[in-house]
Amino acid sequence: MLGAIYSPYFFITLKTKTMKFKFVIAFMFLLAIGINAGAQTRTGNQQRRIRQGVKSGELTKPEARNLEKQEKEIRQEKRAARADGVVTPVEKREIRQDERQTSRTIYRKKHNGRTRS
Repeated sequence: MLGAIYSPYFFITLKTKTMKFKFVIAFMFLLAIGINAGAQTRTGNQQRRIRQGVKSGELTKPEARNLEKQEKEIRQEKRAARADGVVTPVEKREIRQDERQTSRTIYRKKHNGRTRS
């Protein structure tokens, strides 16, 4: 039995398992960072679209105020989801649904023919 422990193959497999474990941990870490970065990018893009719409006159002030309110509610919803330390799949789905709805609303309000005078 002791001969098996001191076998060169034992150390190779142990080293391989350790490397695989480290790789999996690193991959999960990078995936988590990427998911978070994607969410922040979407929020930033929507904020930029609202500012651009106001600047070009495609959005009126009340429309922009309403869109900003929706964005604020999404930020609060994200903060509340992270408050307990775990964002559940249901919470993620609800946040994504709200972000998609806000994105569609931004598009519709920018293309509804109303302009700032």
